[in-house]
Amino acid sequence: MAEQASTSDELVSEATRQQLANLRRALLRLHKALLDDERLAYERVYGQVTGGELLQLVINHEQFAWLHSISEFIVRIDEMLDAEEPATNTDAESLLTQARTLLKPAEEGTDFERKYYAALQRDPDIVLAHREVTKIF
Repeated sequence: MAEQASTSDELVSEATRQQLANLRRALLRLHKALLDDERLAYERVYGQVTGGELLQLVINHEQFAWLHSISEFIVRIDEMLDAEEPATNTDAESLLTQARTLLKPAEEGTDFERKYYAALQRDPDIVLAHREVTKIF
């Protein structure tokens, strides 16, 4: 009888693919809530901005740079879900672990952790979006 491959080398199950898709959607909502909060903070200082101006700020302004971590993480999920080569359980578990690590707010931590912590203190919509994400993993 042939020995079965370890579960970590097996292809991602449909349930795990769905979990990643759900995580992606929840991260998009969290990212939007964080972006809205950061936009309000920016506009309090510099005045109202248009959608196009906001896009440029998100891409180029240091105040929004900390949000790139979430954007880039969403892209990694997209790449895994859309890859020509099927992902393995190891790949999926790695992404889920990265999500848990990324979304740890800390009063004294990395720049991202501190800003994420502060945003959670300011905005109940961010708290709700954070809870939605963490329920997935």
